[in-house]
Amino acid sequence: MKKALLLSVVASTMIMAGGDIAPAPVVAAPAVEGCADGWEFTGEAVLYYQTMSDKRGGVINLPDYPVEDMFSANNSAADAGLQLAVVNKDIYGGLGAGVELSGLATLGLEDEVVTGIMQSADGNLNGGAFTQAYLTYGMGNTSLKVGRQQLPLALSPFAFSEDWNVFKNAFEAALIINTSLPNTTLVGAYVDGSNNHTNLQEFDEMTASGLGDVVSADDGVFMITAQNNSIANLTLTGTWYMAPEALLESEDINILWADAKYKTDRFEVGVQGGTIMGADDIGAEDTTAFGVMGGTTLSMFDLGLAYTSVDEGTAAIENLGTNVKTPLYTQMILNQNFIKSNSDTFMAKAGVAALGGKFGLAYSFSDIEANVVVPADAEYSELDFTYKFKYSKCTTLFAGYIFQDFDVEDAAKDWDNSAVRLWARYNF
Repeated sequence: MKKALLLSVVASTMIMAGGDIAPAPVVAAPAVEGCADGWEFTGEAVLYYQTMSDKRGGVINLPDYPVEDMFSANNSAADAGLQLAVVNKDIYGGLGAGVELSGLATLGLEDEVVTGIMQSADGNLNGGAFTQAYLTYGMGNTSLKVGRQQLPLALSPFAFSEDWNVFKNAFEAALIINTSLPNTTLVGAYVDGSNNHTNLQEFDEMTASGLGDVVSADDGVFMITAQNNSIANLTLTGTWYMAPEALLESEDINILWADAKYKTDRFEVGVQGGTIMGADDIGAEDTTAFGVMGGTTLSMFDLGLAYTSVDEGTAAIENLGTNVKTPLYTQMILNQNFIKSNSDTFMAKAGVAALGGKFGLAYSFSDIEANVVVPADAEYSELDFTYKFKYSKCTTLFAGYIFQDFDVEDAAKDWDNSAVRLWARYNF
């Protein structure tokens, strides 16, 4: 299964002359004609670096990754990225279009500072890809978007564009959004392919860890989402995915997922849960998961707690487009493989604004039974310490330190890992 979604200045002038106030004479500005009328050009430049002390921590795209010291070239990955986008929401009669081109390169750092990359545009160290290319059409309360596009987690929890890497992944999809009902957004989608962070140019069928070897979503994946805000501060979201005859080319995969969040200026609470169905039909096990979360603001601190539980079902609770991140409340920087299958996870976090930015501290603990991702009973904990700083209106800096500890019954297989992630983004 490898596929999946989404949806102004007025100035006046006065002059003082001889103590009287009078309107300034209006001088019409000369008309400026150009060829880009209606087209909006934007872009992003990114520098991204990550290093780890142990290969089992999860750096991607490092084929030769010995266990060495942090910051060594063999344990480090980096990218320089440039992304350019152009959008016109109304070319003619409500028809619009958008195109996005992404380029990624190492700037010659490979083999000296780093060994590999965090992300590839086309499967190579240096390359480019058209990461979005779509048409849009709007009519009344309904909008349509067809082509290569990004899908948001809030409306597509099992096929969403992740923002943890240099650039987001995307999907080949047809998306329709309707807001005719009061306080309600209805979303329908057909997803025919997804790329991942290893190769942004290559779009394949979506898959699920645990079911990947028996999944063949040749007929694509259908999604329906309804989100309602009728009650003040409360957001209710329900989603259904269906991949026809995706299991052994005969059985359907169905995913049901719901999320309810109540949020005010001072606190928020949430409940989530759902199931992946179809595995029972081929002699495997369906998967069920749920989670709860709560957070509050006390003086200058943001505090939060969360708990999630995923049973022993065959399929992992994860993004079917990348097989990396999860929609679970306990998702942290690197803990996804330890929370998405047969695992109970607790998480606590705190944030504080200081030194012009925001410091964050988060800790999670997972009690894991052997599953499709972790092949042994184990305990996993992670500590994330982060700092995010908006240097200017267009520039954001991030620094994060991650510590992971993995313990199993066979102590010889225990490991721990320290990681550092740094990035800078300039939007224009």
